[in-house]
Amino acid sequence: MTQLLDTWTTEAGAEDHMTDEHAWIWAGMIGALPPGDLTSSRVLDVGCNQGGFLRMLYDTRPFAWGLGVDLARDRVALAEAAKGTRPVDYVASSHLSEAGTGFDIAFSHEVIYLMEDLLDHGRQVYDTLVPGGHYDAVTCCHRDNPLWATWRPHIAQISNIPVPNHSIDDISVAFRGAGFDVSVSRFLAAAQIPVYGPNDYFPTDADRVEVYARWKLLFRCTRPG
Repeated sequence: MTQLLDTWTTEAGAEDHMTDEHAWIWAGMIGALPPGDLTSSRVLDVGCNQGGFLRMLYDTRPFAWGLGVDLARDRVALAEAAKGTRPVDYVASSHLSEAGTGFDIAFSHEVIYLMEDLLDHGRQVYDTLVPGGHYDAVTCCHRDNPLWATWRPHIAQISNIPVPNHSIDDISVAFRGAGFDVSVSRFLAAAQIPVYGPNDYFPTDADRVEVYARWKLLFRCTRPG
């Protein structure tokens, strides 16, 4: 996985600076998947940005077809341009009903913390999945993270949008209310976490390690079979 990650990150140089920050996390999300062949699976990426996650997933564990959905049309256009020959499409949409149905796996990375109505979001994802399919939603932006109290106003300031204040319980209750069976993992607890020194989000390297190892959570939401 390390060699593939190094190669993939180099090849993805056209994507914005988030690639370097997110690629190792995407690799952790892929590593957290149950073992098995995905070659007959249909995959949905919610909040796909420039499409990097689906490209990495296909290069690591090939699937039948993938769809990335994002609000930003310019990002979707960049994702389409970068996909190469991979069986992936990208669409700009504000509602997952436009994604269709029949997906075996759905993913999101740092998307659910911006959802004011988590129950509605959960229902939308639920409707896209086949029975037995699952949604892996990853976030460390929740109020149980000790740094969230400083992150939240900063994100609201640079984004100019309201930022909800969800807790772990809020997230799990909403997804259970949408019909999912929910489990949670600290999927980066044993990862090699890159450290870059202090920045606007992490006062120290120790804070960065603590947040990613302890508070970066993968909510696995399974539609009952």
